[in-house]
Amino acid sequence: MRAAVLSAPGRPLEVVSRPDPVAAEGQVVVEIEACAVCRTDLHLRDGEIEPHGLPRVLGHQIVGRVADAGPGAGLAVGARVGIPWLAWTDGTCRYCVSGRENLCVEGRFTGRDVDGGFASLTVADAAF
Repeated sequence: MRAAVLSAPGRPLEVVSRPDPVAAEGQVVVEIEACAVCRTDLHLRDGEIEPHGLPRVLGHQIVGRVADAGPGAGLAVGARVGIPWLAWTDGTCRYCVSGRENLCVEGRFTGRDVDGGFASLTVADAAF
């Protein structure tokens, strides 16, 4: 697959070839149809928000179709999906249990902690 990756803050994104992602249990591989550029992407690129696990594929305003589904994903191949900024929460912290998951202390975010949508494919938890 092709992806635009950030290798270091302050540097331009580089278009590279990467192996296609594989869906694990409860995950789907999504063929990206569109991914907008958000100001958060620019903050990550400029180093104003720390990206984790460089090189990282940025982009979190994602729309696409399920290309492959892992066991227990519960989504059919071909289903149209959107992938948000909030990729994962622990479900147990004080924020999660009070319905404020966006503040989860262990939260993982698309394009910062897990690869995002500036690519031809990405993988995401099916519970998004």
